[in-house]
Amino acid sequence: MTEVHTIAQIAQALGARAEGDLDLRVRRAAEPAEAGPEDLALAMDRKYAAGLAKGRARAAILWDGADWRVLGLQAAIFVQRPRLAMSALTRQLDPGPAIAPGIHPTVILGEGVEIGVGASIGPYTIIGSGVRIGPNARIAGQVTIGEGSQIGADALIHAGVRIGRNVRIGDRFICQPGAVIGSDGFSFVTPEKSAVEEVRETLGQTSGGKADQKWLRIHSLGGVEIGDDVEIGANATIDSGTIRATRIGNGTKLDNLVHLGHNVIVGQDCLLCGQTGVAGSARIGDRVVLGGQCGVADNIFVGDGVIAGGATKIMSNAPAGRVLLGYPALKMDTHIKAWKNIRRLDRLFAQVAELREAVTGRVQNGRKEARDDQTFHDD
Repeated sequence: MTEVHTIAQIAQALGARAEGDLDLRVRRAAEPAEAGPEDLALAMDRKYAAGLAKGRARAAILWDGADWRVLGLQAAIFVQRPRLAMSALTRQLDPGPAIAPGIHPTVILGEGVEIGVGASIGPYTIIGSGVRIGPNARIAGQVTIGEGSQIGADALIHAGVRIGRNVRIGDRFICQPGAVIGSDGFSFVTPEKSAVEEVRETLGQTSGGKADQKWLRIHSLGGVEIGDDVEIGANATIDSGTIRATRIGNGTKLDNLVHLGHNVIVGQDCLLCGQTGVAGSARIGDRVVLGGQCGVADNIFVGDGVIAGGATKIMSNAPAGRVLLGYPALKMDTHIKAWKNIRRLDRLFAQVAELREAVTGRVQNGRKEARDDQTFHDD
């Protein structure tokens, strides 16, 4: 059953000012036009005021300075920064997944597993030998954790997550369903130099390499190291390092379907949005934001504070603080200017054609005048 909250409790969680009936109880948040009597309407901007008249909410979160009485409400909470308020509100209203306290009887534990006080582990989860799980960790059903891995305190691991061997994860980790952490890196080599190696060295030239060579696997021994307060999205994949670990710094958040190749290092407080891929041995600095479907080439460095718009492909080192867009990545203002010029090409071609026609006409007229003048002198 949905938990009930008073307006006073929610205001306290948001650190915000509230007026009206502070004992009024609500069960959930809703958009203004769809809110019922037990809902807290979210009208944190003036443009949502009209929606309140369409709904039946008795209480709302409003923009600072709004007149809640005129809006027909019985109580209101006032905020100045809506998205920041949304963070606190959703945290207050989210009960999290229903993971029963304790260890479910269907859980399979390997030898030497250490489980911290207050941890909960859901049904059909398999935990390998030597795994250490921190206090108050919550692990849902059908999760697998490979041997020798470590999970910090207060972790929340959703159903179906796969954590490989030799993975070290910090405190307050959140992992969404279906993510895979610690899979083998995609690393192969041929006995003699391949055509791919020739292309990388020559930037385009190849003799074709020696024919009939087989790809030989380079095994992944380094595992994965993840800091504190990291979140991993659904179906994200993180490869183990070859010799040293693939690393993710404190506070970094990975969206759904993000992939990190082997030996990648991601700094602190980064945001990597959906379908972003980072190739092996690339290094990402602190506070980097990569929009959806960004790509980062292998063995390059992306500096601190870089922001890359969606679908940007970073193929060479990016200096700190650079704002990038496009394929290949350019400074955002340069990219926008270039595409404006591309859109003007049809008009430019038409203007050039007009100029050429005008010049050609003048030249022809000049030649005709020259011939006429010559004929006049001959006469």
